[in-house]
Amino acid sequence: AVLPERLQRREAERQQGVERQRQKREAQVVKEERSEFLVAAFGREREAAAALLAAGQLAEAAARLQALQKMLTESVRFLAPYEVRQGQEAVARLQADLAARRQQLQPKKKFAFRTLKKEAAPGGRARPAEPLAPAPAPGRGLAEAELGGPRCGFSGAEDEELELGPAELLQRDVVLCGLRGCRVRLRGNANTLRVRDCRGCTVLCGPVSTSVTVDGCGDCLLALACQQLRTHRTRDSRFYVQVTSRAIIEDCTNVSFAPYTWSYPGIERDFESSALDRSRNNWNLVDDFNWLATDKPSPNWSLIPEQERIGVWD
Repeated sequence: AVLPERLQRREAERQQGVERQRQKREAQVVKEERSEFLVAAFGREREAAAALLAAGQLAEAAARLQALQKMLTESVRFLAPYEVRQGQEAVARLQADLAARRQQLQPKKKFAFRTLKKEAAPGGRARPAEPLAPAPAPGRGLAEAELGGPRCGFSGAEDEELELGPAELLQRDVVLCGLRGCRVRLRGNANTLRVRDCRGCTVLCGPVSTSVTVDGCGDCLLALACQQLRTHRTRDSRFYVQVTSRAIIEDCTNVSFAPYTWSYPGIERDFESSALDRSRNNWNLVDDFNWLATDKPSPNWSLIPEQERIGVWD
């Protein structure tokens, strides 16, 4: 007997549903197996890089770390968010160790927090103030234990034009904390950058070899080039980024992203020094650790429309 068309259609839909479920189960099994394989491979590569660092083979360790970062970046879609976070933290620790060992081989230099006064010297350039090291207000700044390694930066300034150049930044850890209404230009290749508790600030930064962390900021405009970008407790801010891994936000609201467009004389040399891959920019790939839904985009971040993006900065 020939089944009525309605029943045939229902049976076809049922079979299609069964097939979709079968494919979904198989895809989940493949993903889990690949995740286990990637985690194990990442662990082996991480241990190899750590061994090279311990042996003082810095060039080999640097190459291994670049490969490790690339492996993590290309594996993000197969890993759970906590696995991505653990991997990025492991890479960041190894990169910090590498930078510290490199610094041990360089002559020691003293760097302090300093600001540039707004009054322009003859020729229209801002002149530097005397070096100073202001104590952060309670709740601002970072503990010494968090800041290990040679560092420089600015703290506690208000409505200032602040600037550091290539010689001061080279492979150093830079900290900006407790700034209000400041415009900061960092022309050079830093090792890491931390921006904490800043309000109404513009931060223009050259290529950072490893990670940038933005924490507790609001109403800020930031141009950043780095391997890893992690943003916590930040609101109403715009990011222009060149980032080789996926950016991460956590406890953030109304943050938006666009490609990195800031430039200055010598930036190509700084990109070469940083070893960042300029051909890889995941500016529009953002993981929100507070948004677990996979079928709907996070409401906490967006892309800046092309017609609204900044093209000329200075």
